[in-house]
Amino acid sequence: MTPEDRLEVQFTITSDEAIVLFEFLQRFSNTDKLVIEDQAEERALWNLCCVFETNLAMPFDKDYPDFLREARERLRDEP
Repeated sequence: MTPEDRLEVQFTITSDEAIVLFEFLQRFSNTDKLVIEDQAEERALWNLCCVFETNLAMPFDKDYPDFLREARERLRDEP
C-alpha cells in the first residue's frame, strides 16, 4: 500500500442527497435491513456511485481486488 492509498477522499453532494442518504443509513443502522423505501433513495445511491466513479482511480486498477480486501480489513471492527 502506498501513502496515496490512505489519502482522504472529499466530494460534494446536494443537501437533498445528504438528507435522503442520512435517512436511508439511519434506517439501516436501526433495523439492520437495507431496503429502498422510496425511489429517491435509489437515485441518491446512484448519484453517490457516480461521484465515487469520478473521484476514485483504484476501482479501475488491475489490483483493485487487493485494494478492496485490504480496505475491508482496515475498516472491520476488531473480532
